[in-house]
Amino acid sequence: MSTISAPTVTLSNGVPMPQVGLGTWPMDDAQAAVAVASALGVGYRLIDTAENYGNERGVGEGIRKSGVARGEIFLTTKFNRQWHSVDGARQACEASLRRLGVDYLDLLLIHWPNPDQDRYVEAFHGMTRLLEAGLVRAIGTSNFKVTHLQRLFDAGLVPHVNQIQLDPYHLRSDIVAVHRARGIVTEAWSPLGRARGMTDDPAIVAAAERHGRTPAQVVLRWHVQSGYVPIPKSADPARQAQNLDVFGFTLSDEEMAALGRLDRPDPGMLDSDVFGH
Repeated sequence: MSTISAPTVTLSNGVPMPQVGLGTWPMDDAQAAVAVASALGVGYRLIDTAENYGNERGVGEGIRKSGVARGEIFLTTKFNRQWHSVDGARQACEASLRRLGVDYLDLLLIHWPNPDQDRYVEAFHGMTRLLEAGLVRAIGTSNFKVTHLQRLFDAGLVPHVNQIQLDPYHLRSDIVAVHRARGIVTEAWSPLGRARGMTDDPAIVAAAERHGRTPAQVVLRWHVQSGYVPIPKSADPARQAQNLDVFGFTLSDEEMAALGRLDRPDPGMLDSDVFGH
C-alpha cells in the first residue's frame, strides 16, 4: 500500500507537528496496538493517547510493531488531575514514558483543567521543567476554555497546543480567536462529531459530491484548511487512509463559509468547568 504524507504546522517553539493524526480513544491496549501499527503503515505520523485512555502500553507496542523510527513519529499523551502540581507533572510524564516504552514525548498535555481543584497553573509550571529537561518537545493543554487559558497567560505561560472538541457543529470561535492571537495551535478531538449525523448535513454532503470525496473527508479538509490539527479515530485501515487523504483537494471559499455557518447549541457538550479527570 502506498503511504500518504501529511504536511506539518509549526508550533511556536519551532517544532513541526503533522496536520492530521490518529486518535485512540476508546481503544484498549490490544486494539490500540493494531490500529497504531496500521496507521503508521498508512502514513500517519501523529499519534494521540492519554493516561486516562488506559491504552498507552498498546500504543507503544503499535509503534514498535510498525517499524517506523521513533524520530519520525509525533507522540502525544495527557495526564489526569491527580498530577496537577510541579512534581506531579514529572511523575505523570515518567509514568507515561514507561508505559509507552519511549524516552521522550513530542507533546504532553494537561487533559482537563479541573478548575475546582485549581492546580493547573502549577501543573503547567511543572511541564516547562520537562521541556527544559528534554523529556518533552512541546507542552500544552486540552479542553481549556478562554478563562482557563487566561490564568496561564497571567502567569506568563502560553501552551504550544490546546486540544479541544471542535467540528463544524461546534466552532468554538471564542477559543480559536485566542489561539490565533497567542500563536497556539488548535487541535481538534472528535473532529467528525461525537454523535452520528453531522456527515449527513446537506452542506457537507453537497461539497463531498462536488469533489468526489466522502463527507468525512470534506469535514477533515475543512479542519486543515482552517489551520486546525484534527485527530480522527479509526481502527479500520481503509478508513484510516481515507481520513489522511485530505490534501489533494481544496474547498472553495463558498464551501468553507457554508461549513462555517453550521455552529449550533449543544447542551450535552462536556463542560470543562465541571467535567474532568
